[in-house]
Amino acid sequence: MEPLRVLELYSGIGGMHHALRESCVPAQVVAAIDVNTVANEVYKYNFPDTKLLSKTIEGITLEEFDKLSFNMILMSPPCQPFTRDLLIQTMENCGFQYQEFLLSPTSLGIPNSRLRYFLIAKLQSEPLPFRAPDQVLMEFPKAEFEHSEKYATAAGSQTAARKKEPATCHGRSTQCSGKDNILFKLETAEEIDRKHQQDSDLSVQMLKDFLEDDVDMNQYFLPPKSLLRYALLLDIVKPTCRSYGSYIEGTGSVLQTAEDVEIESVYKSLTHLQEEEKVAKLSMLKLRYFTPKEIANLLGFPSQFGFPEKITMKQCYRLLGNSLNVHVVAKLIKILHE
Repeated sequence: MEPLRVLELYSGIGGMHHALRESCVPAQVVAAIDVNTVANEVYKYNFPDTKLLSKTIEGITLEEFDKLSFNMILMSPPCQPFTRDLLIQTMENCGFQYQEFLLSPTSLGIPNSRLRYFLIAKLQSEPLPFRAPDQVLMEFPKAEFEHSEKYATAAGSQTAARKKEPATCHGRSTQCSGKDNILFKLETAEEIDRKHQQDSDLSVQMLKDFLEDDVDMNQYFLPPKSLLRYALLLDIVKPTCRSYGSYIEGTGSVLQTAEDVEIESVYKSLTHLQEEEKVAKLSMLKLRYFTPKEIANLLGFPSQFGFPEKITMKQCYRLLGNSLNVHVVAKLIKILHE
């Protein structure tokens, strides 16, 4: 069989290209297209030999597309309310067989709980062997393409199910310690339960397996201003936890590096303290952000992945936040190709 000729749309920093390589499906990326010039710098740094077009899809003519002679498209378009409906309508009108998924990297043992929507499609008359009409699968198809109703959700209701309003009262945190829940953070009961279940799941790796150990971490410690402003919103995890989420202003979880300090004792004493005293207490936890490399590790990027020197730290975080999990996409590519 001839290698697939792949067109990569909304290519970002190359997550889909890395996933294609990891899938081991014989393929060649004939072109990558993205309008984000900063993302394109990173893509070119990691894939210098791939044709990269810095323009919008609308700016490419049908003749230019035809010249690329591709037979597979990988894309990660911006999340817009109309994206899914238009995509499905187009798939059906053009004779594609497709299946939708809502998947988290935790299903592959990766301690990253970000649930994302995926759709795979193939131009053929026969339905996909694991096709679940009008359902969004919540796990990968089994080898024999069997699935149970508990792993699927009706397509019309899955969006509503994920848009529950956060509770306005104080939540509770287990901080993966197995101790009684304590009241000190603003979390939903649903989120607390998810974290507790994930931290108890031995099939999910610990965060320490994804951390760097040869980097100066001083630049990653939370400054006093952030400690004061976000004290009740921070998702604090330890290296032995199995959960990484997303909380303040696009930031993910923060790491407690002083593992011997009891978070309970710190938070219970904050209420009546002055600002300077609060900072001193919170500083005892030695909270730091995950490094860009650590986040890339959690997203499944290979060890050789990197950023050009001129890309700022803030840009690195933003680009990674817009990326996807390489391992999840690689598995979906393999499933589609089988």
